[in-house]
Amino acid sequence: MSTTEQRVAVVTGGARGIGAATALRLAADGNKVAVIDLDEAACQSTVQAVKDAGGTALAVGADVSDSAQVEAAVERVVAELGAPTVLVNNAGVLRDNLLFKMSEGDWDTVLNVHLRGSFLMTRACQKHMVDAGYGRVVNLSSSSALGNRGQANYAAAKAGLQGFTKTLAKELGKFGITANSVAPGFVVTDMTAQTAERVGMGFEEFQAAAASQIPVQRVGRPEDIANAVAFFASPDAGFVSGQVLYVAGGPLN
Repeated sequence: MSTTEQRVAVVTGGARGIGAATALRLAADGNKVAVIDLDEAACQSTVQAVKDAGGTALAVGADVSDSAQVEAAVERVVAELGAPTVLVNNAGVLRDNLLFKMSEGDWDTVLNVHLRGSFLMTRACQKHMVDAGYGRVVNLSSSSALGNRGQANYAAAKAGLQGFTKTLAKELGKFGITANSVAPGFVVTDMTAQTAERVGMGFEEFQAAAASQIPVQRVGRPEDIANAVAFFASPDAGFVSGQVLYVAGGPLN
């Protein structure tokens, strides 16, 4: 693929974990990648890894829940890399607590980053996809969308993203744009380490306990999720839209 044919992909929450692995995979697949995270400096390790592998990447600092910052971020991507036609809404935070202990701030923060952030990023990028007659939107949901103790805010946000995905698929399909969702099960990231700390378990013990309940008998790695995102983000997935793919090592029902 020549440079002139390279598509531009945007990955939010790309500084670490699933976002970083996804940015690397999309770059390996031939995309130029904009890595967006709250702290631009934190994106540099991902950007450098892409460049070291021969790819093109740009670090952009932005709060995805802030419309002005989102618009500015996307404008910068357009100016420095080109118009984005692939968007991976991965940015997320945890504010876990049981319902009776959960503050309004903890509820709002989680819903704002996951849901409002995905809405704002998609709204800002879709105009470029419509103009190109081609687009791929991939939203990161979670197995927690099915309900998870201590995560009323997170579960609601991740379930909401599935409805958002299906609506995007219906609205944007006629413009050559697909929208799909990847819902990870247990994946080793900083966020799952936080969960282990919350429940008072060592992270290794927490992973072993999780693996024992997963049919393939191991926990997920960020690369497992990146592989699934890469399919949805590829030209090959043009007849797949509005789907939710659980990547969890086995069925969850």
